[in-house]
Amino acid sequence: MSVPDLTRVNLSKAIVLVVETTTHAADVLAQILKGFGVAETHRCTSVKEAEKVLTTRSVDLIIVDPDVKDGDGYEFLRKLRASHQEPNCYAPIILISGHARISNVKRARDTGANFFIGKPIAPNTLLERILWIGRDKRPFVEAGVYIGPDRRFKFEGPPPNSEGRRASDLTQPLGDADEPNMSQNEIDNLLKPQRVLV
Repeated sequence: MSVPDLTRVNLSKAIVLVVETTTHAADVLAQILKGFGVAETHRCTSVKEAEKVLTTRSVDLIIVDPDVKDGDGYEFLRKLRASHQEPNCYAPIILISGHARISNVKRARDTGANFFIGKPIAPNTLLERILWIGRDKRPFVEAGVYIGPDRRFKFEGPPPNSEGRRASDLTQPLGDADEPNMSQNEIDNLLKPQRVLV
């Protein structure tokens, strides 16, 4: 597995909220984040502490173990997404858990998490997910009871024999081109490497 190139990423101004089951686990995760260059990490071991931080600070990333002791981490995530407490309700959220059953992964997805990572956490995996979130262009969606990033990673149009659910989905079948198609020679010229004069 390749190691992400940190020379092109600057996380020094990122503010991360860590909600873990124990102080020790929160400290370990904060040290991993510090190794990535994150200077400001808020560590909590309860949902109440996390909610208090979110009323006073804007955060760039939230990492939550859904098994925190005084409240359900999934419920914390659902309430945060529905709170419309900007900008924190739109913050990327990674759930980390030692219970990586498929039902937990689906629950994380359905409550608006960006990713679910099983414990023990490999720092390389966590960094790859953080970088992926930074490059992610999926829109934020509010549809019925779901609030979070668009769960569809591929944009292949609506399922066959359906009208689609996005406002941008086409409802009519595509027709013939309005303009002449490009010739093979024009396509080859677009793809042919050209020398750039400086």
